[in-house]
Amino acid sequence: EMVAVDKSYATKRERIHVLKEADLKVFSGEILGIVGASGVGKSTLLHVLGGLDQPAKGKVVFKRQDIYRQGNSFLEKFRNVHVGFVFQFFNLLPDFTALENAMFPALIQNKQKSIARERAEYLLCEVGMKDRMSHKPGELSGGESQRVALARGLMNQPDLLLADEPTGNLDTHASDQLIALIRKLNVEFNQMFVLVTHSQRVAGQLDRVLELVDGKLNPINQSLMI
Repeated sequence: EMVAVDKSYATKRERIHVLKEADLKVFSGEILGIVGASGVGKSTLLHVLGGLDQPAKGKVVFKRQDIYRQGNSFLEKFRNVHVGFVFQFFNLLPDFTALENAMFPALIQNKQKSIARERAEYLLCEVGMKDRMSHKPGELSGGESQRVALARGLMNQPDLLLADEPTGNLDTHASDQLIALIRKLNVEFNQMFVLVTHSQRVAGQLDRVLELVDGKLNPINQSLMI
């Protein structure tokens, strides 16, 4: 939950206020979409939610704790254990196989390699990459790379999954497949999922959609998204 959050950043000419006393509540098991004009601050919003960028004012509450008031060790654990990230450009390690990329968050947590491998294999099968585990990112299509990135984001069984334009580099078919996959996995794992998108087609397939306008989050009627 985000309560009365202010966030701004300075350019050479001015200070840009991207969040102005913004409120947001994400419910367990829902897929929440965030839309808005380019440069309005959607990615910044995800960074604030994910413990990556402290707001100037307000609080981000997780399990009744304001995450930015608990110290750096708490924030590090919050990011590594409770949050998964999926990015537009996949951010896969080029010299690692799909399996190794998926395992990476668990290895950072010093989890036993055999256990990490077993979970990564399970997740890659779940996202339809059973026959591509030994391939490196350069050998995968955009849709396949994003499936690996999704498996990696789910690796530590996070409570909250944050996705920044996950379909931005995919064609319509691959995009629809990814959203269908996200919905399937969300039913299985019952996580909170916040997805930033510029696509009305994608937004129309989500549980709830908010638009970021002038630093505030406003509900949108998804029936208008065709």
